[in-house]
Amino acid sequence: MDVHPQATPELTRLGELIGSIEVAMLATLETDGMLRSRPLQTLQMDSEGALWFMTSISSPKIAEMDGHRRVNLSYCRPERHTYVSVSGVTQILRDAAKAHELWRPALHSWLGRVDDPEVVLLKITVEAAEYWDVNRLQVLPLLPAREVPENQKITIAPVPTR
Repeated sequence: MDVHPQATPELTRLGELIGSIEVAMLATLETDGMLRSRPLQTLQMDSEGALWFMTSISSPKIAEMDGHRRVNLSYCRPERHTYVSVSGVTQILRDAAKAHELWRPALHSWLGRVDDPEVVLLKITVEAAEYWDVNRLQVLPLLPAREVPENQKITIAPVPTR
């Protein structure tokens, strides 16, 4: 992953922890309320701390993110005792210049070619992050969760009783 210089010590630390981990598990919320995870290669952490990926517009995860933009990324490197959880908001973008900047030959087997109309960029703006500190045996916040704007809050429907 290409990690750009960050504006805050917290984002710098996040970049240090996940920069050498190529693949994250991306968790989305399906329309029936089930969580679904799948591996996705992180291509870049930009100077604002956003995480960049490439995917296919016809992938089921796109529809899931269209219905619910909040996702979780899990990064794990057991041999270094590195375990990081990142929560954020997604954006699906088409930007030819950014796509060419992020393209890696390894993506060819998954996405074909960079200029394929199916290929889109996935940008995740980090809202909160935490990591497991093995020495302290506890989860520590990297970026405390920010206040969620009212129009982005999730309402949980009550579970019907039988």
